[in-house]
Amino acid sequence: MGRSEAAARPEAAVSDAGPAAGLYLPSPATIQEVRLETGAADVRTFKVTLDGQEIGKDFIYRPGQCAMVSVFGVGEVMLSLSSSPTWTTHLEFSVKNAGKVTSTMHGLAPGARLGVRGPLGNWFPYESLQGKDLLFVGGGIGLAPLRSLINYVIDNRDRYGKVEIIYGARSPQDLCFKSEIFETWPKAPDTEVFVTVDRGDADWKGKEGFVPAYLEELAPSPVGKVAVICGPPIMIKFVLQGLEKLGYSDEQVITTLEMRMKCGVGKCGRCNIGHKYVCVDGPVFNLAQLRALKGEFV
Repeated sequence: MGRSEAAARPEAAVSDAGPAAGLYLPSPATIQEVRLETGAADVRTFKVTLDGQEIGKDFIYRPGQCAMVSVFGVGEVMLSLSSSPTWTTHLEFSVKNAGKVTSTMHGLAPGARLGVRGPLGNWFPYESLQGKDLLFVGGGIGLAPLRSLINYVIDNRDRYGKVEIIYGARSPQDLCFKSEIFETWPKAPDTEVFVTVDRGDADWKGKEGFVPAYLEELAPSPVGKVAVICGPPIMIKFVLQGLEKLGYSDEQVITTLEMRMKCGVGKCGRCNIGHKYVCVDGPVFNLAQLRALKGEFV
């Protein structure tokens, strides 16, 4: 899944080529693997290949972008790409069972066919982040879009400064990407991972408490650092307040609002914030941009 597939061509998937031809027309794809992420069985990661297309050549995406995934005969749903562009053999989508399309996806097995339309939206500013320390703050399935950038940074480790990852979920059973948060990422150079759950169980030996409170307890310095956050809206709201208390400027805080996206091309109007459409102008914004739009989190 990870390092063995990371790239001999780490920049191949982030070239200056134009939008994919599949912006409006889904490309046929095949599920190669399905991994259960949570003990509650409500999040699964789908490893997908595009039929007759090469990742990084025919389908070019950046960390933080999304795609519309079709379940034929059922519908389509907007999903963040949870894989890193440095993985040129496949795409990954980490999907929470939350509706008709996603529940149908959860019933699919390797070999099943999907449609993939995209990539859609903007992306995390991975180039301007080079040389900076990075703080990632995620909650629940909100770690999925952050995972794309985290693994991109780890696969290009010499280009970035210190990495700190704060991640939390409601319970140990709700934690996603366990092999990465407990094994892969903590072993990466100059990388620290802090995991918390709202409430532990009999087997949990780690931290208990909400992510915003843990952030204030750890008090990561804002000097030379950019914070990238994603999670439930209530978590984002209080994390933003915590970062402000710690001295982070609005330009040092980045978040992604892909959950608001519906059609992906600015036609349905569902994702507007002020005069902006998340699917066209986002989903990635810094806090200064959100304040200008008077978004719901600020």
